[in-house]
Amino acid sequence: MYLPDGRLREAPLATLKAILADADRLGMVVELCFFSQESFRENIRLDRDQSMTAVTALTRALRPHRNLTFQIWNEHHDDNVLPLVRAIKALDPQRLVTSSPGFAGVLGPDDLNEALDYPTPHTSRQNKGRPWELAPREIASLLEKFHKPVVDDEPARCGTSKFGGPKEPTSPEDHIRQITAVRRIGGYITYHHDMFQTGYGSPAVPPSGIPDPEFSPYHRAVFEFIAKHKCDADKLRPREIR
Repeated sequence: MYLPDGRLREAPLATLKAILADADRLGMVVELCFFSQESFRENIRLDRDQSMTAVTALTRALRPHRNLTFQIWNEHHDDNVLPLVRAIKALDPQRLVTSSPGFAGVLGPDDLNEALDYPTPHTSRQNKGRPWELAPREIASLLEKFHKPVVDDEPARCGTSKFGGPKEPTSPEDHIRQITAVRRIGGYITYHHDMFQTGYGSPAVPPSGIPDPEFSPYHRAVFEFIAKHKCDADKLRPREIR
């Protein structure tokens, strides 16, 4: 999305706007992640000033699109996150802003969680114990401390072990237990599909390359549960950043 100096690339921006328009017609909301630890690890980075240039430009460009939330980082945190939150809010006060502060089990520093509209931590996974018991406790601790919506982002899942997924087989019921427990204490979830990590040609990806609930009995079981047990998202509201 960004040139090395922080300016936006026109072609990816146009594609993103088209996706947002299609999603809006379907009544869907998109969470856009600005930066990810995968790129950071590969030394694809912007410095502090370039990051500010990129984020403010993208905030202005996407202001007309209201079916959109911003996630500043996926699995990373540094001193530049809070200035970016404040810059976004100065340009678009009603935009919902979040950030994932680190890997599984990292719930984020207090000043970050206080500033965000809703935290999106990656809760603990199978290497720490039973995720359907660990995640609700971690989400509940944030709900109690910050009194705002909390999303269990990329919960423990079926995914490939290469990217932090479980080393042992899991079942759809594992995920359904976790989703149920997190919702029961007032949290929200996103369901992490392993096809996005494995790429074309892997067993997790349909030949079309398009997510298809009919392709995987495992994912279909979870998708059907989510569809039948929708949660109330009306609590997600922007808040003033001080």
